[in-house]
Amino acid sequence: MWQTILKGGLWDLFQRGGPVMWPILICSIIAMAIVMDRIYHLRRAKVDTDKFMEEISVVLKRNRIVEAIDKCEQTPGPIASILKAGILKHDRARQEIRESIEDAALYEVPRLEKYLNVLSTVTHISPLLGLLGTVTGMVSAFQIIEEKATNLGPVNPGDLAAGIWEALLTTVFGLCVAIPSLVAYNWLTSWVNRFVLDMERSATELVNLLGRKREDDAL
Repeated sequence: MWQTILKGGLWDLFQRGGPVMWPILICSIIAMAIVMDRIYHLRRAKVDTDKFMEEISVVLKRNRIVEAIDKCEQTPGPIASILKAGILKHDRARQEIRESIEDAALYEVPRLEKYLNVLSTVTHISPLLGLLGTVTGMVSAFQIIEEKATNLGPVNPGDLAAGIWEALLTTVFGLCVAIPSLVAYNWLTSWVNRFVLDMERSATELVNLLGRKREDDAL
């Protein structure tokens, strides 16, 4: 097969694969675009959570609420956004602060997971499209064999072999799209899960900090 690729080129193989190759190509373009988009946005949203929480804690302990809010607004990413929502309720009860943070998280988490469901769909349908192309290609190959046999012509095993390997091209290309897409999906999902864990940990620390601060102010 590799000799054929080097000799005829990918475009020649793509054309031999039949019309199902076009949906597979579209799936590959969609998967690549989603992966690049998610990497860009997740990298922008990344912050040093421990350092950021330490800075916020220092500011809040000095009772500089406005400065803490400004610091959250100047820091990109979901962690800063949910902390800002909690700080805005700094003079409320712990339950109210936590509810405000949870409401903000309901908005931020879907932004982190944006397009991942589409990428998951691509990983599932790409091999199925390849299988569909293989089945339809083999049907066409056997139809040619039947026509030659009906016309009492010689059935060349090479004709059958050529038809089968061309039909299998769609399965090969479908798997070539599905496997990297699945790896990228799992990697991006784990990245998002790490963000969510950092958000939960930071939210808990903020609620405890504001709760203690409120209790100290009441004394």
